[in-house]
Amino acid sequence: MVRSRIQIKKIENIAARQVTFSKRRKGLIKKAQELSTLCDAEIALIVFSSSDKLYEFSTSRVTRVIQRYMRHTEKLPDDEQLDPYPVFLEDDCAVVSKEVEDKRQELRRLKGEDLEGLGFEELVKLERQIEKAFTCVRRMKDDKLLRMVTDLKRKENKLIENNKDLNQKIKNAIEGKSHASGQQLALFPEHNHIPNNSVSFDTNLRLGFI
Repeated sequence: MVRSRIQIKKIENIAARQVTFSKRRKGLIKKAQELSTLCDAEIALIVFSSSDKLYEFSTSRVTRVIQRYMRHTEKLPDDEQLDPYPVFLEDDCAVVSKEVEDKRQELRRLKGEDLEGLGFEELVKLERQIEKAFTCVRRMKDDKLLRMVTDLKRKENKLIENNKDLNQKIKNAIEGKSHASGQQLALFPEHNHIPNNSVSFDTNLRLGFI
């Protein structure tokens, strides 16, 4: 069966594109490794996916291969000291530093600081952001408060039930003791009856001479 050739064009299906990228990337790295081993070649391979994820392969170090490439393309002398950080890395650092500073300034403005340089529209936009954040915080606070109240109510009901059970146990214990005392009195009635004339005392006071 003859295998049909794949038309080289952008794959529109995202899932199929990711699968193809993963397979082709692994195959490309494998071919680079084989070429380096068979021909003693120094190779650096840099790949960025469509989601801006970096993949790289190098027989030594990527920066070393890039510097070697720059020496050949710019015809720099071999003994010239090169910057260990290529220009594109410096540009990336500058971009990242600017993004960090912008985020810090945005945070300060959300805290009500550094507002002098903002125009009317920027202030309105900032106000909406703060109102949206305040709404989210208030909703989260209310949800937590409701959960706390519900939990306290549940604990209160539990304590009430435990108190009822304890009172019932005490009541049952008292009734059981009273019932036992009544049974004892019924079994031994002679212990409970004292005759009125069983013992007589002479209470008259007598005075006289011996």
